[in-house]
Amino acid sequence: MARPLRIQYPDAYYHVTCRGNERRKIFRGEQDRKSFLERLALSLEIYEVSLFCYVLMDNHFHLLVMTPKGNLSEFMRHFNVSYTCAFNRRHRRVGHLYQGRYKAFLIDADNYLLALSRYIHLNPVRLKAFEKKMADEKWAELSRFGWSSLSGYLFSTKREAFVDYETVLSQTGGDSRKGRQGYRNFILSGLEGELENPLELGRGHGIVGGKDFLDWVKGKLLDGQRRRREQPALRELARELDPEAVVERFSALTGIAREELCRKGKQSVERAMLMELIYRFCQISQPEIGKLVGGLDYAAVSQARGRLHKRLAQDEQVRKRFQQIHSSLLQLSRPKG
Repeated sequence: MARPLRIQYPDAYYHVTCRGNERRKIFRGEQDRKSFLERLALSLEIYEVSLFCYVLMDNHFHLLVMTPKGNLSEFMRHFNVSYTCAFNRRHRRVGHLYQGRYKAFLIDADNYLLALSRYIHLNPVRLKAFEKKMADEKWAELSRFGWSSLSGYLFSTKREAFVDYETVLSQTGGDSRKGRQGYRNFILSGLEGELENPLELGRGHGIVGGKDFLDWVKGKLLDGQRRRREQPALRELARELDPEAVVERFSALTGIAREELCRKGKQSVERAMLMELIYRFCQISQPEIGKLVGGLDYAAVSQARGRLHKRLAQDEQVRKRFQQIHSSLLQLSRPKG
């Protein structure tokens, strides 16, 4: 049977999960979980992905994300490789950590984002050990469980900078005491009896949504993707620039010749800026960016962009310079007329 298409486009919402190889643990202790969240936060920043919910179980994890750039595959590849390498180093092991590639369901956010956030947050009490437990016992366990985004939804003082809480809370009364209480009540209502799993709607085709959403995806997206299976974000839904135009404009704005920018072995902040801007404004992959700027591989491009993100957060002068160039390119990317 053919595997489901990776349906990617700007501003798409997904439920993503990975399970340990042979159902083995992917977290052996608190340090692994902290390492996981650190690498998740960095990958979210590098690939400009929004995270709404997460939960870390012993042998798997769940994420609820949105990809403004339509780049789920690149984001998950970078993140999973990053954590796997860290896990293997810490535990002196080699080989795969996960059981195959990640699983992703495309989500109709208007109708299922709230329900899926509850499904994710209730994972710690969806185990066999809790099948016959009372609702108050399940709630006590959820309150003790420290490795999910739930606490930030219930208490503003327990929030994490890399999680977007406002989007989901907007469906329960807003990011306020009333909204947080509304979300708490929504979670509590899922502890009584057997809760329906929203992901069942996506079995077989990977799309969780109503008929209108399914028709839109099939009509607008899948016909094109069947002709170019597993391609990056759909170009017709994103504003993009020609990579050569970005290189030329960047060279003109910085006064640095292309030959110097792309010289083999060069590791300047300008070269990293150029790669970051090509990634943001052009619909090409990181390996393609690497070839364009002097023959770098995927890892080198990813690492350079990661270092740049840290530099932008720490150096105001570099940040202002980058923003000026970004604004200039933004003018080029706006549709005329």
